[in-house]
Amino acid sequence: MADWLSPAQLLGYLAFALGLACFAQKDDLRFKLFMAGECAAYALHFWLLGEPTAVASTLVSLGRSLASIRSRSPWVALVFIGLSAGLGAWLFQGWASLLPITASIIGTSALFFLQGLRMRLLMLVGTGLWVANNLLVGSIGGSLLELTLLATNSWTIGRMWREQRQQAQAATG
Repeated sequence: MADWLSPAQLLGYLAFALGLACFAQKDDLRFKLFMAGECAAYALHFWLLGEPTAVASTLVSLGRSLASIRSRSPWVALVFIGLSAGLGAWLFQGWASLLPITASIIGTSALFFLQGLRMRLLMLVGTGLWVANNLLVGSIGGSLLELTLLATNSWTIGRMWREQRQQAQAATG
């Protein structure tokens, strides 16, 4: 039971709560702000678990979440993608270490190049990669977070898709 209540796992649970709040948002700004908070808790969580690639990836994700609030520039996105790839190469510890790096690159692409429903669909792919990473490294809160985010994001995607359909039907008469 002690492992479930270690400081590392407690930070994972905090990331879990912030992630739920993030993916329940239909407003893109609130989505990105909650994501930044989630990333901050996640970075500390992975640091305490001794997972340097996940820490680096999460810190890049934190920076890109905040940067994407102010900029949608492809050049800014490319800086974050390059940073993710560079840190991933530097901290490479085997194929599993590619999971958070790839998830970070996917998330960067989603936040800078997409919005609304499309952004959330691509984030869903990244979430799947985080599920695999967290299960492999023994992150209890992280695994619960990402599995729940799959469900929460899918639910929000469904809500947004239904709203778009209703608006299209109303527009056509």
